[in-house]
Amino acid sequence: MRPLILGGTMKFKKPVLRTIIAGALVASAVVTSAPASAVSLPGCYYYGKFLAGKVQIVTTSLGRATDKVPTFKVQAVTAFQDLKVQTVTAFPTTCGKWKYVTSFPDFKVRFVTAFPDFKIKFVTAFPGTK
Repeated sequence: MRPLILGGTMKFKKPVLRTIIAGALVASAVVTSAPASAVSLPGCYYYGKFLAGKVQIVTTSLGRATDKVPTFKVQAVTAFQDLKVQTVTAFPTTCGKWKYVTSFPDFKVRFVTAFPDFKIKFVTAFPGTK
């Protein structure tokens, strides 16, 4: 469809104008979204799970057993972490405190070397987000 040019300005018919505006809105949403590598853990939650409590380590996600499927894939790093984790033996109630268990976990993790959901750093004090 060709635009009408009147007095040096271009005038579009309404369906064409709606299409242009919708395209501009979609393009702006794509440009302003955060990159996939940036992980934000507001309030110490990730996909609705509180990142403290009883944690079970699983070694593989292959097979049909549901107990081997991790809730999160994490990478242990020494710098540029998303979460500082302190392993405890009792009362893992605050952000970043994890107690390792073999049954009835709050969530399950699998340690990976590439493409983690988020990165953790093990600390002896002051756990939590950055």
